[in-house]
Amino acid sequence: MFDLLITNARIVDGTGAPAWKGTVAVSDGRVAAVDADPRLAHAEAGEVVDAGGDVVAPGFIDVHSHADFTIQGSPAAESQLAQGVTTVVTGNCGASTFPVRNLDLLRQAGAQFDAVFTGDWADTHGYASATDARRPGVNVVLQLGHTTLRAHVLGMTNRAATDDELATMADEIRRAADQGVRGFSTGLVYAPGSFASGYELVVLAKAAADAGLLYSTHMRNESGDLLEAVDEALLAARVGGASVEISHLKAMGPANHGLPLRSLERIDAANAAGFDVAADVYPYTASSTTLTSRLPAFAMDGGAPALMARLADPAERRRVAAGLASRFGRDVDPGGVVIAALGPAAGEDFTWSTGSSLVDLGERLECSPAEAALRVLEAHRGAVAIVNHAMAESDVTAVLRHPLVSVASDGWTLGINGSGRPHPRSFGTFARVLGEYVRERGVLTLEDAVRKMTSLPASRIGLSARGVIAPGNVADLVRFDPQQITDRADFAEPKRLATGVADVWVAGSRAFGGGRVLPQRHGAVLHEPL
Repeated sequence: MFDLLITNARIVDGTGAPAWKGTVAVSDGRVAAVDADPRLAHAEAGEVVDAGGDVVAPGFIDVHSHADFTIQGSPAAESQLAQGVTTVVTGNCGASTFPVRNLDLLRQAGAQFDAVFTGDWADTHGYASATDARRPGVNVVLQLGHTTLRAHVLGMTNRAATDDELATMADEIRRAADQGVRGFSTGLVYAPGSFASGYELVVLAKAAADAGLLYSTHMRNESGDLLEAVDEALLAARVGGASVEISHLKAMGPANHGLPLRSLERIDAANAAGFDVAADVYPYTASSTTLTSRLPAFAMDGGAPALMARLADPAERRRVAAGLASRFGRDVDPGGVVIAALGPAAGEDFTWSTGSSLVDLGERLECSPAEAALRVLEAHRGAVAIVNHAMAESDVTAVLRHPLVSVASDGWTLGINGSGRPHPRSFGTFARVLGEYVRERGVLTLEDAVRKMTSLPASRIGLSARGVIAPGNVADLVRFDPQQITDRADFAEPKRLATGVADVWVAGSRAFGGGRVLPQRHGAVLHEPL
């Protein structure tokens, strides 16, 4: 007697093996049996679902998400479940929600995210307990972010860490690992993480590796110095002994298109030499980040309050504007930088500018695009998110094809009625790969695309009981029609749910069906130690 039988399924088990017709049986939240034997389809079960030939696959694992900053405000995870995502890996790009004993410090880190906070979390357990209390719709895997950690230990000052401070940060990494964190991440374009030396990164990556954690890195440069940034990331593997995940591998700016292929060659060489290095990618030619990350590095020394002081000084303001303008035409196209979301207004409210480029904004304000950027930053205390159109489709496709590259959204848990005009990747990444890159263009086979969404990311972050449909594994499952699955979110209307997913089960319980998220939520923070 099983709890659930899914019969007449086209099983894509997550390993990359060819699809086959069979039945999946579930008991007590785990896969009890999976077989092509027709006798299994006639076993007794509390619920029988005829898949009608649809694909049944492991629930998708988003190995690069920022959902830890939004899931308490959007716990239903509607944008994820509609795509078949059942697990999100958080704490990426150096930004985590802990350890934070002074919430202002995190906000001063450039107001990177429009975070939903209910308190200051000193450690993993505090955040995990608060999130579990909200009953998330998907599972949440935690990483510790270097930017948050450095702000916690050193504040926002641009200086080298002392030996004692390095030791304190290493202790926090070990403490987090003991509490179930599975990765340590850096975001080397975001202050104060950007202030770290290569030595600091290797020391902390080694501490993470010794604790059994993945080292995920948003590298120091994703434009003209991309290859140098890859080399710095590889030092964490070669010297620190870390398993390295290069986050959202890409190259920004026309002059730098093609560099991701050379980056992949470096990754292959590192693996051939015995190191463990992989990457992830989202299927779009636009990124999304903070407007402060486009500024010259000195502008954020001291955090957002120091930036506001610089903008109030005419000479310093001109210096910041010149530093921003110097990037125009290289890795920043002011016509391709679009305002996506804004924090609370501290002066003039620029909410009306959402969806406008810096060029549009400059014309409206009768000033240069660089000065327009500074006015928005000043009015919203540095809390400005952007969409940045600057990549080549050929690079995206080449990275996506690589066997060591996972699919990841770099997105959030969002509802369709949220504010702003976010990047559509939160709503469309996984459906877009299956629709555009598998069905329409044949860039990937269905089986390999599913592998890149399931067993590959599971293996990177240490989820041994997820990512493959196999007896004993957790029954996180998705059923979808490969001829119908489609991303409907685009840059003009980014908050539209994907279509083509019929059912999603989280730990054997239905979480999505009939085109909607169901009221009962079954996710949890997965914070058992490795």
